[in-house]
Amino acid sequence: MSPDYATPGSVRSAAELNEKIRALWRRAGGTLSAQERVEYESLVVEWATAIRGEVIEAA
Repeated sequence: MSPDYATPGSVRSAAELNEKIRALWRRAGGTLSAQERVEYESLVVEWATAIRGEVIEAA
């Protein structure tokens, strides 16, 4: 498994995940391969979880 994929229980900030998503799109040149699409989807799910956690902490 690529180090860019989240491992269960890993904790990364929404900002860090956002940067990873942006870097993936830059590397891909705007078109994702099938493998990059899987990585992107995983990062977006982890990002959404991180955002929820940050909102809950702020409340």
